[in-house]
Amino acid sequence: MRAPLCHVLPGWVDHYGHMNLAYYLVAFDLATDALWPSLGLGKAFREKGLGTFAAESWQAYTREVTEGAPLAFDSEVLSFDAKRLLCRHTMFHANEGWQAAENEVLYLCVDLEARRVGAWPRDVLDLFAARATGAAAKRLALKR
Repeated sequence: MRAPLCHVLPGWVDHYGHMNLAYYLVAFDLATDALWPSLGLGKAFREKGLGTFAAESWQAYTREVTEGAPLAFDSEVLSFDAKRLLCRHTMFHANEGWQAAENEVLYLCVDLEARRVGAWPRDVLDLFAARATGAAAKRLALKR
């Protein structure tokens, strides 16, 4: 059993009675927010004038979740380079343990003033290296 990060809200449910695909991205974004502090990203990163922008994402839906379902996530750093970060989030039913969906996202380091892609700071790269699992991505890559 995993601790839930969020629950499927009534407004997230579509006319089929399960979570609408758009809200999977919302839930995965909450998982990103939970991951960021361990990678030196988030508020402190923004205070340096830097941010993360998602350049590409891929989702796979394994099993439907319905209103009120508790959602938990495993997040991992798959790979990174000087300007890019590739992560995977796996969504689980927090009480029953089964996988509901997965998501890969390619993030870019962005200089917020210039609005241009820039390089990750050395301390952030070190945190990426410490968290990188070496697992293969299923759909996305650092470079096309």
